[in-house]
Amino acid sequence: MNIIEKSQSIRNHEKKASENLEEFIEIINKHNPKTKAFLEFKTDETLQMAEKIDKRINNGEKVGKLAGLVIGIKSNINVEDFHITAASRTLENYIGSYDATVIRRIKAEDGIIVGMTNMDEFAAGSSTETSFHGPTDNPKAPGRIPGGSSGGSAAAVASEMCDLALGSDTGGSIRNPASHCGVMGFKPTYGAVSRQGLLDLAMSFDQIGPFANDTGGIALMLDVIAGEDHRECTTIDWEVPDFAASINDSQDALKGMRLGVVKEFFDVSDKAIVNIIEDRINQMQEAGAEVVELNFDNLELCLPTYYLINYVEFFSATRKYDGRKYGERIEEVCGDEVLRRIHMGSYISQKEYSGKYYKKALQARSLIRKEITGLLKDVDVLVGPTVPKLPHKVGMELEPMEMYAYDILTVIANLAGIPAASTPAGDVNGIPVGMQFQAKPLDDEKIIKLMAAHEVLN
Repeated sequence: MNIIEKSQSIRNHEKKASENLEEFIEIINKHNPKTKAFLEFKTDETLQMAEKIDKRINNGEKVGKLAGLVIGIKSNINVEDFHITAASRTLENYIGSYDATVIRRIKAEDGIIVGMTNMDEFAAGSSTETSFHGPTDNPKAPGRIPGGSSGGSAAAVASEMCDLALGSDTGGSIRNPASHCGVMGFKPTYGAVSRQGLLDLAMSFDQIGPFANDTGGIALMLDVIAGEDHRECTTIDWEVPDFAASINDSQDALKGMRLGVVKEFFDVSDKAIVNIIEDRINQMQEAGAEVVELNFDNLELCLPTYYLINYVEFFSATRKYDGRKYGERIEEVCGDEVLRRIHMGSYISQKEYSGKYYKKALQARSLIRKEITGLLKDVDVLVGPTVPKLPHKVGMELEPMEMYAYDILTVIANLAGIPAASTPAGDVNGIPVGMQFQAKPLDDEKIIKLMAAHEVLN
């Protein structure tokens, strides 16, 4: 049963919301001590909520699109009465006093938020190993990282601890763990979903998005959380499509669709991953898609450009964690990766260096955005690997640049502000591999249709 079918069965009273929740609570209690996908979860309060939904359905009252569905939330998104720690000792005792816009929209549609998921500390990482609470284990490849920074959300969905989850994506932090954990993850167009209530990593990159085990789950969540928010200045006033309905006419979505295959995306990827993605592209071609070979000249600029801007924006965002209002002073208690980014951001931000590094990074970002936009004029979607290498084993020591290299294919969408998603494509000896789709700004629906059409090929 897919997520849309489950949602309908709950609203039709064929399956109780309380029954759905109890099944997940049993799985969480059994597997979370090892997996560490959730940092915090609630049972009594959520069961009361589920029972109220069941009662309303029994009485013939209207319920929302997410009625009875169980949802995990990355612990850098504010949810009232939950610990919002961003997996950092800095905010160890901070309890959310309000709901982020996406949370208010989820609650308005009767989604049940069961708990807060693990992540890299302040979203600074690609493995969920920098969490103050310890690493999350990859449920599909035990002993290996789940990816990051939204690794807890991806692992929670992959291990069937919840129906859906939210993460945040700054340079691939939804798509990277979706790939490693064998689930779907979607980064919307920048501004398509409100960032209000999200703890910043880098505000010009950050975007909230969903995880699910099927395209219907991604579409259903986007139907709820997408749209303009007058509380948040970066959101776009756009006509939000009916994502869930668009899946119904996705059967022939591949026919005539022009898929852009960028040579450089494959050149930097492991051969085993390339073989899987090429096989998938061949299948899509057989289903009617047209493949267009492309070149991207500025790939080597993407990582340094992204991280220079990331450092500066992160340094600015962390100045509020001075120990006066929010927990501890961040520099005194944070981990090595967070401290590295703070120091680098401070250095680059200094007046005598800003022109040398930061302004040039902004110029490079414009160049990258222009080239990607140019490529997308000739095709519908760019298709390629999500992550260029397989997840390493938990605890394996990597140099910072080795860790950053995981993001080389995902930072592009954040630099350009375009929508992107990762969907399962296969595995290498049981280790999941994801395929990434990228499209023009606000062509989010086109990616959803392609994901649904690709899912049928599995």
